[in-house]
Order: sequence, then C-alpha cells, then structure tokens
Amino acid sequence: QVQLVESGGGSVQAGGSLRLSCAVSGYTINPSCMGWFRQAPGKGREGVAVIYTGVGSTTYTDSVKGRFAISQDNAKNTLYLQMSSLKPEDTAMYYCAAAPSFFCPERALTSPGTHLRYWGQGTQVTVSS
Repeated sequence: QVQLVESGGGSVQAGGSLRLSCAVSGYTINPSCMGWFRQAPGKGREGVAVIYTGVGSTTYTDSVKGRFAISQDNAKNTLYLQMSSLKPEDTAMYYCAAAPSFFCPERALTSPGTHLRYWGQGTQVTVSS
C-alpha cells in the first residue's frame, strides 16, 4: 500500500522559511512524477511545483519562482519543498502527490489528476504579516 506523509508545516512570520517533507512508502520514487499542491480556505487547489525524479527536472507556478525549491532524496524516498521569503498569501494546506512515471510534463501542475495518483493528507502552513 502506497502512503505519502507530509510534515514540516507550521506558523511563521512573513519573510521566514519552512521546509516541507513528504515521506513515501510502498514504492520507490525514482522514477516518478511528484509535486506539491496547496489549497487556501475558500479557494481551489493550486499547483506549486512538480518534479520528474528521474532527472530532477522541475516546474514551478509563477508566484513561487525564486522563493521555493522542490527536491528529492532517493535514499530516503522523500520529496521536499524548501520555502523561503514566505508571504501571507502562501498560507494554505500543502499536499504532496506522486505517481510512478518516466516523465512529468509541465501540465501536471495544472492537471494533476491526469498525472498524479497518490496523495498525502496535507500539512498546514500559516504565514502571518
């Protein structure tokens, strides 16, 4: 059984940093299409970043470019999201998602249902001004 467990969320002031982790069990993440998504109260789900773990190629939504970095640790079978220069508008529940794959197109960010099969339960990030 595949499980994705997120951790690392919390409350931080604007300008601060957090690192989210997504520990995967039940299959090996390399190669995979994996990503981070978020949902703020009253809003729809938004893609934050996706990565093809086979070569480490990444895609980010415009609002986090230069501030967030998605990465993987194959030895730990874990996905990360390093978040810096956090803003109040980054406040949301953050979810990781994954699927075994030999590619991860940019559209996985906007159409995750087509490319991502497994989802975690989420971790809350709250940024105060």
